[in-house]
Amino acid sequence: MATADTTSDDGFTLIEHIPFTTAKVIGSRARIGLVVLASDYTIEHEFRTLLSIPGVDMYAARIRNSPQITPQTLAAMEPLLTETADRILPGDDLDVLAFGCTSASTVLGGDRIATLLAEAKPMARPSDPISAAFAAFDALGARRIGVLTPYRRDVNEIVWRYITSHGYEVPVFGSFNEEMDPVVATIDEDSLVQAIDRIREGHDLDAVFVSCTSVRLADAVAGIERRTGLPVTSSNHALAWHCLRLAGVDDRIDGRGRLFTCGLAG
Repeated sequence: MATADTTSDDGFTLIEHIPFTTAKVIGSRARIGLVVLASDYTIEHEFRTLLSIPGVDMYAARIRNSPQITPQTLAAMEPLLTETADRILPGDDLDVLAFGCTSASTVLGGDRIATLLAEAKPMARPSDPISAAFAAFDALGARRIGVLTPYRRDVNEIVWRYITSHGYEVPVFGSFNEEMDPVVATIDEDSLVQAIDRIREGHDLDAVFVSCTSVRLADAVAGIERRTGLPVTSSNHALAWHCLRLAGVDDRIDGRGRLFTCGLAG
């Protein structure tokens, strides 16, 4: 349609149908959607750091949840997940769509999470932190996993059963036993490093996994690995890596730990 100059009823010149061209700039390499817990202080911060690659962009929506993490509050997110995911770029596609809660993913199961995400964005490849962790273990060649969580005991039991039922050994499992998400988000790096050292001591491990997207560990991973010689990953660290690899972004990223130099296994 040709450009048209008219005079509006209010007396100013109105120029309409100005021509324009388009270019795919935002998300030109990968569009990653992320369903974030309403109570999460950490995952978006760490994702912005870990996904700092030109052409890779993240789009998030927050799901209503209780800040108290129990099996019941985790399960309560199930009927809200598809609706929340559907609010990310309505009518447009994503390369990957992820649910950002590790413990809820063990309560509901990775297959159920993938089904619920597909109802919102059927073309997007699904992920969640525990499925991403399994992909990370496989990429690292790790079978004996030391696990650290902030969760209370009943949630920890679910997480332990889920990991071991998928063929991994967990010789040692440590926890801060804190059920409130806002408190978990404030656990400092020194406490996390000391806890990792505590669970490593006296155990033959292939890797350490720190569970919970509220835990802020991504910036410390490379340093811990240099000191210990042991691969380390966390929920956000593994999930960001998995989203990149599922989106076809295979860049080797130095300084982010051993995992970010790996591709998907198989």
